[in-house]
Amino acid sequence: MVDDQLRARGIVDQRVLDAMERVPRELFVRGAERLRAYDDAALPIGHGQTISQPYMVARICEALSLCGRERVLDVGTGSGYQAAVLAELAGEVFTIERISKLAEQARLNLAAAGYDRVSIHEGDGTLGLPEQAPFHAIAVAAAAPGLPQQLYDQLKPRGRLAVPVGGRGGQRLELVIASSEGPAILRSVSCRFVPLVGEGGFPR
Repeated sequence: MVDDQLRARGIVDQRVLDAMERVPRELFVRGAERLRAYDDAALPIGHGQTISQPYMVARICEALSLCGRERVLDVGTGSGYQAAVLAELAGEVFTIERISKLAEQARLNLAAAGYDRVSIHEGDGTLGLPEQAPFHAIAVAAAAPGLPQQLYDQLKPRGRLAVPVGGRGGQRLELVIASSEGPAILRSVSCRFVPLVGEGGFPR
């Protein structure tokens, strides 16, 4: 996976490559999907949600430029996989999931994989976690119709927000950097994520 899907497709941050190699992805997919755990594809995890394609997880993590001391928010916990990768790269990781059963399963998955220090919250991810803000970085694993303002407002100065932005049929990954002049936006690769549902995203 690391050589053929990540390094070969332009992921160059060695810390990200090492993190992707360390996290046991098979512990974050359903039993029937475990033989496909390292495929270059998103896989179903139930409740209409997916575990993101490894390449997109790596691309989001690389965009955040983490060095190991940061306080990070992961929006859209899903199976807990992206939170686990972020835990390899940052100092503190908070993650939020709106679907109760997925949040419960993510707790089990993260504990089984040895990432029990990740702080898991249940709620509307579009609202972030203002009580834990500000964050050095925010990773969003679902597609927003536009810049999620409430998440942007929870960034530290020069903080980074990685989020897929676009319609339900397809998006582009955007890196948003908080500055005194307002958000600086860099657009990256095309992608396709499940919609970010909530007050600041798509309607249920």
